[in-house]
Amino acid sequence: MKKITIFIAGLFCHAMLIFAQVDGVLNPQYLSDNHAIVQVATSHRYILLPVEEKEEVTELRVHQNNHCVKSIQIKLAIGKPDYYVPLDLNELDRSHPIFFDIVFSGNRRSSGNIESFACWKTMKVSDTFDTTNSEQYRPLYHHTPTWGWMNDPNGMFFKDGVWHLYFQYNPYGSLWGNLTWGHSTSTDLVHWTYEGEAMKPDAWGMIFSGSSIVDHQNVAGYGKDAIIAFYTAARENQTQCMAYSTDGGKTFTKSPANPIVTAKVPDFRDPHVFYASDFEKYYMILAAGQQMNIYSSDNLKDWVFESAFGESYGCHDGVWECPDLMKMKNGKWVLLCNINPGGPFGGSATQYFVGTFDGHKFTCESKPSVTKWMDYGKDHYATVTFDNAPNGRHVAIAWMSNWEYATLVPTMQFRSANSIPRDLELFEDGDETYLSVVPSPEMLAVRGKRLKRPTEACEIVVRNLSDDAMITLRNSKGEQVMMKYDAEKQTFAMDRTKSGLVDFSEAFATVTIAPTRGKLSSLRIFVDRSSIEAFDVDGKMAMTNLVFPSEPYNELIVKGGKATIYEIRH
Repeated sequence: MKKITIFIAGLFCHAMLIFAQVDGVLNPQYLSDNHAIVQVATSHRYILLPVEEKEEVTELRVHQNNHCVKSIQIKLAIGKPDYYVPLDLNELDRSHPIFFDIVFSGNRRSSGNIESFACWKTMKVSDTFDTTNSEQYRPLYHHTPTWGWMNDPNGMFFKDGVWHLYFQYNPYGSLWGNLTWGHSTSTDLVHWTYEGEAMKPDAWGMIFSGSSIVDHQNVAGYGKDAIIAFYTAARENQTQCMAYSTDGGKTFTKSPANPIVTAKVPDFRDPHVFYASDFEKYYMILAAGQQMNIYSSDNLKDWVFESAFGESYGCHDGVWECPDLMKMKNGKWVLLCNINPGGPFGGSATQYFVGTFDGHKFTCESKPSVTKWMDYGKDHYATVTFDNAPNGRHVAIAWMSNWEYATLVPTMQFRSANSIPRDLELFEDGDETYLSVVPSPEMLAVRGKRLKRPTEACEIVVRNLSDDAMITLRNSKGEQVMMKYDAEKQTFAMDRTKSGLVDFSEAFATVTIAPTRGKLSSLRIFVDRSSIEAFDVDGKMAMTNLVFPSEPYNELIVKGGKATIYEIRH
């Protein structure tokens, strides 16, 4: 099929032939060294786009009826493709012709001749997209994106027996970009089903982090138990927007009144909304530079600024992000504050503050100089909790990576996983109150038979810890992770400097050390293909670290304790 198209710009008239895609063969029309147009003519559902990660970002605009209906940033393959991502044509109006307007970042000097780019021969049409993944380091029981990039967990809520997890998602490559809300669901917080893209970029920008709330009282007017989502739209600046779902969180309609909250602040994002029964009001806490702003509302639509918290409190070595504010069972309030960089061992981490909230402002009970960390590993960030969790629980999930090397870890088709779920409470140590972090009880439900040796997916329980206990996981390649408890110093340390692949980043080969705030009696250690999460059974210590062994750790050596190994059903 051949089509003549005339483009007129002022007095300049340019004629070109645009050859259609027929039976999966592409014949693009080249406009310059870095610009091409292709008409898509196929009845198949998907165009499978070849990605080559070492290349520069390409802008691919989808045009229909003289309008740009979709724009994505993608590293289209110039040489050999690393993997493929699907562009779903069924999301477009198939009654109109579909054009790809493709602009490459490079030029002839850096990329060669555009006619020789591999993407023209390797781009495919298909009615299916193979989501099977045989990558060595894909976790077996942690949530991951089926393909593509993932960072912060977003919009999490529980309803009708189902846990809903949304997440920062790039469906067009395993690096940051094109941010949408991906959506996964689970009935047990361990086994997850991917539900597709819940919210996509629009005129206000990419869809950054946010939260969801179950509107039990229909105060927003979209129906009883509608799901109301709040998120940051990011373009030139960041604004807060709102969307609602009347089908249980499967699809969302964005408010025509967006944006609903604005401010003249460069880093202004990540709204977390909750209902406080003590004050019979809804509250929004969001990051505003080096502080957290708190707003109130009666209808989830109109928001009034109440106060700000943060000046001089805790760590300010990086940008404050992804807040959460919750009332605990003893009446105290906890404010979560994720920060990047500035973590205790570099890069990303989650700090928190304990205090009171009077319906207008949060007051921290500790001195400004006191910094408290939720997890002392390198790979625990963007931690937030589920709305509407049963029995008043505070269930948290984190992004299990670190911005120091998140784009460099040795995976390809996908990048990043979430931590196992953790239940939060408080405990006292001396004059301070700390956050208790324990694996959620759902992790016991997937505990299987006892094993003689560790496997790539297991839980290790170490009891009767001596004052100088040493726990080592290793494999036949000599790769190992060493964990040491020191009762005298009241510390627990994890050494991953010889854990396997570590040379992809200078920041990776580290020893992380956590205070134990008293004596430890037992540990629970969760091992997956590319992560180790260690917890004190009483919740006084948590440590999350990625590892990339060339083969699974299959030997456990414990000095100063008694270990039991359980399979984890996945």
